[in-house]
Amino acid sequence: MKMREQPRNNRISSGVIAAVSAAVVAVSGGVAWITWQATTNAPPANTPKQKVSQNNTKPQVPTEQTAEIYLLRDTGKNLKLVPLPVKVSASKDKPNEFIGAAFNSLLTAKNDGDTSSTIPSGTKILGVKIENDTVRVNLSEEFTSGGGSASMTGRVGQVVYTATSLNPSAKVYIDVNGKPLEVLGGEGLELDQPLTRDSFNKNYQL
Repeated sequence: MKMREQPRNNRISSGVIAAVSAAVVAVSGGVAWITWQATTNAPPANTPKQKVSQNNTKPQVPTEQTAEIYLLRDTGKNLKLVPLPVKVSASKDKPNEFIGAAFNSLLTAKNDGDTSSTIPSGTKILGVKIENDTVRVNLSEEFTSGGGSASMTGRVGQVVYTATSLNPSAKVYIDVNGKPLEVLGGEGLELDQPLTRDSFNKNYQL
């Protein structure tokens, strides 16, 4: 009796082992498939990061350029307008700024024994506007104070010549506190505006 039951038990054991083995194989295959999918869809480990471009360009600072201002020299017989080169931090490509910087140098110029200025101390440049062949210069009220006829004529010449240093043929309008200057000083020097270098030399004597 015992000998008949032994083969049956052996068959059951074999069947159980086979089923377990099949389940193990199935699970292993599933894990392998999942691992393969994860590996396939994962981004490359050594993919280089894209660099974000940055604009580190610094604003350009205008380099110093040479401008001309005009001072007066006493020849013993009369006064003569003479150019004096000065360094300004402005570009000739921006004429308003360039001529404005030149006037800043003119209005602070000091007498050196050879040349001088008859523009009253404290005069300020309030604005320069250049359009085509026209230059409009706006000066503070100090420009009209003090001096005789020679001083008045000399300062007008300094303004006209300095204003036209980029374009010697330009027409110049002189304003004081934003208003056209028609008569200068107590001597009553009349200004027929616009002024040019030619009209100044023709109508005014230094």
